[in-house]
Amino acid sequence: MASKNLKTYSLEEMKDKYIGKVGSKPRDEYEYELRMDVLGRMIKAARIERNMTQDDLGKLIGVQKAQISKLESSANSATIDTILKVFKALKAEINFKVRLEDSFIKLP
Repeated sequence: MASKNLKTYSLEEMKDKYIGKVGSKPRDEYEYELRMDVLGRMIKAARIERNMTQDDLGKLIGVQKAQISKLESSANSATIDTILKVFKALKAEINFKVRLEDSFIKLP
């Protein structure tokens, strides 16, 4: 039986081809949405690890349960202030990196 040589592609190559090159608007939007989804999942995981309900967390930071639910499903509608309050209430450390062209600044 003859074997076929299959071409393999990296994830980056696939994203370049189907979403857009790094720096393009579609790619930037995709990467942003992905990061916000991951952030929401991190909030949910930390809340569950602390044995808290969405209502419990909402009361700690002064928002309704529905806002916590929206935050966990997609953090892109939250302000940085809200995200910081959530992680503080969860007693979780959060670090931000701000990238400036070829360098970055890490905020405490």
